Amino acid sequence: MIERRTFESLGGENHGWLNAKHHFSFANYRDPKRMAWGALRVWNDDAIAPNTGFPPHPHSDMEIITYVREGAITHEDSLGNKGRTEAGDVQVMSAGTGIYHSEANLEPVTTRLFQIWIQPNQRGKAPGWGAKPFPRGDRSGKFVTLASGFPEDQDALPLRADARVAGATLKAGEEITYPTNPARHEYLVSASGKIEVNGVAFNPRDGAAATGETELRIKAIEDAEIVLVDAA
Repeated sequence: MIERRTFESLGGENHGWLNAKHHFSFANYRDPKRMAWGALRVWNDDAIAPNTGFPPHPHSDMEIITYVREGAITHEDSLGNKGRTEAGDVQVMSAGTGIYHSEANLEPVTTRLFQIWIQPNQRGKAPGWGAKPFPRGDRSGKFVTLASGFPEDQDALPLRADARVAGATLKAGEEITYPTNPARHEYLVSASGKIEVNGVAFNPRDGAAATGETELRIKAIEDAEIVLVDAA
């Protein structure tokens, strides 16, 4: 089964400094049919105005992945971590037993990102944070694992979850396949460019919710930048 969740159907709110769209129930948006997809709990599509951001606030027991599409985000947390994550790169915060953090757009342009929350399979662990560059060119025509809870994905940022986050860039007309376990849950978004997933058409920033599939065949109708979560 592959369900198309159009960008226009997503919940969200424009706060002025933040224009957020929610693929799943979040903040003031509630849809009982869109509470989670397996262990995937949140997928927010955020546009953050220049010189604004999220002030310090707490989290616990959640794996929080930030995929920057345009601009950059600057992270600070109660562990003393500080870092700037640029477009195409990824940061992961394991909230663990508890952490305070802020995320600021210190750039002169709007920062656009996906923020993804995955429920952990390990609780009561110490919090942590990390970031890593993933050049878009290295993902040309193939999926590259960006963050993972599987030991074989040694080049990815670590997750405390039975999940994998992958990214790919495709030229118009290119097609790739992602093998899946029918018992798992995949959620895929094209940050830019029209695509087809197993023959179903998706516009940019639509959500593709898949389960029960043995593979995902992804074809780019236009040049596309794709992010995929594979979760239990």
